[in-house]
Amino acid sequence: MTTLVAVGAQWGDEGKGKIVDWLAPQAQLVVRFQGGNNAGHTLVVEGEQTVLHVVPAGVLNPGTVNVIGAGVVVDPGVVLGELEQLKAKGALRDPSRVRISGRAHVILPWHTALDKAREAAARGNAIGTTGRGIGPAYEDKVARRGIRVAELLQPDDLAETIHRVAKLKNFELADYYKQPPIDPNEVFEQCVAWGRALEPYVDHTERVLDRALQDGKHVLFEGAQGTFLDIDHGTYPYVTSSNCVAGAVCAGAGIGPTGIDRVLGITKAYTTRVGSGPFPTEETGALGEKLRELGSEFGATTGRPRRCGWLDVVMLREAATVNGFTQLAMNKLDVLSGMPELRIATGYKVNGKLTEDFPMTLNEITAAEPVYETLPGWDEDLTGCRAIDDLPSNARSYIERVESLVGVPVELLSIGPGRDQTICRNAPFRPA
Repeated sequence: MTTLVAVGAQWGDEGKGKIVDWLAPQAQLVVRFQGGNNAGHTLVVEGEQTVLHVVPAGVLNPGTVNVIGAGVVVDPGVVLGELEQLKAKGALRDPSRVRISGRAHVILPWHTALDKAREAAARGNAIGTTGRGIGPAYEDKVARRGIRVAELLQPDDLAETIHRVAKLKNFELADYYKQPPIDPNEVFEQCVAWGRALEPYVDHTERVLDRALQDGKHVLFEGAQGTFLDIDHGTYPYVTSSNCVAGAVCAGAGIGPTGIDRVLGITKAYTTRVGSGPFPTEETGALGEKLRELGSEFGATTGRPRRCGWLDVVMLREAATVNGFTQLAMNKLDVLSGMPELRIATGYKVNGKLTEDFPMTLNEITAAEPVYETLPGWDEDLTGCRAIDDLPSNARSYIERVESLVGVPVELLSIGPGRDQTICRNAPFRPA
């Protein structure tokens, strides 16, 4: 038995979906432990693209059970839509292959309405959320007024709760934001319908996970977003509303820390960010546009263009520290082909002082000026490479320099969107 946690090392959009899909045949369980449908994982299998937002990215592999843990916030309409999409593709014939925690909290219509109203009211100070209701749902969870998936299966007790919460939500929507109120009766009817449809998938997922571990199965934990969108360790307040780091597996999935063997940090060969917030290595000119075009850098959830820039190992070292990376996966190395030289940020100047550590405050991160190291590029097309020795020497030197600067080995390389366009240097599922 081996447990492997796969998490983003940057601001999300690192290509976790592709890596999880590639790893999934080696695992019997794939477990999502945080976030909601503000995440988007794009999978390309035999030329066909599938975009998932909540269902774990292992679902296209028929031998896996895919678990949505208690730490996830679930929009039932989105989940049911994804399940129908997967059924139509022939990828999901058995409901037992998707297990949803009854303890996961539900995203309701007032959550999405409030999310959009707040962003609109903030204008120039908007966080840049996806408007999917994730933050408001987590707020209700922490405030102990949330509704959980298991409650959708118990309609007799649900109506009173919905009407009670609706009074508070409608006060904020109508009286403060001047938005239309939400009809609690309509919400109740929708919840009952969702409960009926979700019932075959709802389970005590902590027991499902424990049985798998007791049986010696490989378990892959799939993170959403990335380290620097983490509510505690990210570029606050330009973050998501959950913990994205590897330690969140314990609470969000229901496993003790002694049950985690390895942590895989996933990074691009460069850096991207969606939405607002500081980005020290961002390139706003022609280079940024070139990276966006070559890397097809548009959000899987919103379609928004991603901000692009050079690789930042100050961030990667911080991510390695807070996650405990045992290995790295580097995606989109092929996008850098054709560039005469490459730059890696090895430190920052903050208010005239040189530092190799990621700053703590938003003002310091905003003021950070990257200190770059320049490496020679390569012209060769990497998409046909299948082993590390197939790569041109300058590409290998780039990887080796990243390993040296971060202190973590790069064991997986992606040189294209397809499953076969992956180079594995060491078996990910191996004893710690």
